Amino acid sequence: MNTPHQPDIFDRMADKWPSTVVASPLVKQFSGGAISGKTLANMSSAGQSVPLSVKIGGKRCYEVASLAAWLRTRSEQAKEIAS
Repeated sequence: MNTPHQPDIFDRMADKWPSTVVASPLVKQFSGGAISGKTLANMSSAGQSVPLSVKIGGKRCYEVASLAAWLRTRSEQAKEIAS
């Protein structure tokens, strides 16, 4: 049985962000310092990228909801709930 999604810290991150995208240099600000744009670039080269991103003006930009969902799947809480 599916239960409705309850807003969590990742939803609140996305809701507070003033744009529909997060430029790579601002990922650290978006995540409260938890992860940097450079880390995302390294993970992308390892095949673990955020699903929805575009390059604008030479900068990688991540769609806010996609980035929040990607962070959610990699959080300790998500791993604990899944076990």
